[in-house]
Amino acid sequence: MRVTLKSALSDSNIDANQSSSQRQLMLSIAATSEQIDTNLPINLCLVLDHSGSMQGKPLETVKKAALSLIESLGVNDRLSVIAFDHRAKVILPSQSRQDDLTLIRSKIQQLRAGGGTAIDEGIKLGIQESSSGSKGYVSHIFLLTDGENEHGDNQRCLKLAAVAAEYGITLNTFGFGDHWNQDILEKIADIAGGSLSYIERPEQALIEFTRLFNRLQSVRLTNAFLQLELDARTHLADLKPIAQVAPETIEMSLQKEGNFYITRLGDLMIDEEKILLLNLYIDQIPPGTHTIAKVKIRYDDPASGQKGLETATFNLDITSQALYQSQLNDQVQKSILTLAKYRQTQIAEEKLKKGDRAAAATMLQTAAKTALQLGEKNAATVLQTNATRLQVGEELSEGDLKKTRIIAKTRLQTDE
Repeated sequence: MRVTLKSALSDSNIDANQSSSQRQLMLSIAATSEQIDTNLPINLCLVLDHSGSMQGKPLETVKKAALSLIESLGVNDRLSVIAFDHRAKVILPSQSRQDDLTLIRSKIQQLRAGGGTAIDEGIKLGIQESSSGSKGYVSHIFLLTDGENEHGDNQRCLKLAAVAAEYGITLNTFGFGDHWNQDILEKIADIAGGSLSYIERPEQALIEFTRLFNRLQSVRLTNAFLQLELDARTHLADLKPIAQVAPETIEMSLQKEGNFYITRLGDLMIDEEKILLLNLYIDQIPPGTHTIAKVKIRYDDPASGQKGLETATFNLDITSQALYQSQLNDQVQKSILTLAKYRQTQIAEEKLKKGDRAAAATMLQTAAKTALQLGEKNAATVLQTNATRLQVGEELSEGDLKKTRIIAKTRLQTDE
């Protein structure tokens, strides 16, 4: 198993006569098999909210979805289950899928709704159980909640998400219904390299669980890091210099370590690329081809048990021209639009929180136009509809806001 790394610049040429040029660098990273490919063993932890608001169909549907997911686990996979209300408890300690399935099913079926919500307590126990059986496995937590963290500490949630990332555990969040905090669940998932999902109706629980489970089955390499070394004439943008734009959009950060800028990529999949977009400024350079940056990927290979592997160094070149002719890259332009759509909806949300409905509507309209440029007709319809509601004096529901957030971060399946 190895890493494939592809790069492209928004424009592969720059004007030798300009004192500074801005370019977007797109990096596409995935795992590639050099022989017969097999799934890695999975270490899955379900962290399920069973607070009072989950009473009735919501909890019953989530239990059915969890049981169905368990049936999909292979004989070499591991499972643990945490349940939380205003406290958290281990319902099923980490164990092999080969263990008593009847016992596993009964533990989940026994869940009853009641109490408040303490998300951080659930995450803490989830990390403890996941870390006990993580060696050689792809470790993921599925955290589902339908409410605010009323009995917990949101900042502690974010710190625990960082701990999960340090342990090589990916934390995925599922917001159920309309009363969960999208800001916190998104940050938890972003920090721990996971995905945010919106379960609008109970019957969607199995669909979202299955979608994420299929993704983690395609993971082949884990704990990956990007290492970027810039030429002295190349600089990162001061504000938001890097973001992931696929499989979902995530604002990322870079840490300086010696000559390298480092960011964590987490899991690498075999059939889905992680696409990053970096915003660079390049000082004036004489005509000719120049290396503006060097990149390599550090990663672990669970199948072989090897850790800290590194790819060969990849040189990123640009051509400086005295008689400049632009050479735009369509794929990079698409990534730029994808990031713009996310940031436009973020600005709209911020304007709305401040009570500036007109500005929020304008930004949602802009995001709708961006979605159309991307060919995302259904997303554009949702964004434009929300903009129109604001313009005619209507309020956006919690469901509208959550759907907008998901549309901003990812591509609707109906647009694929």
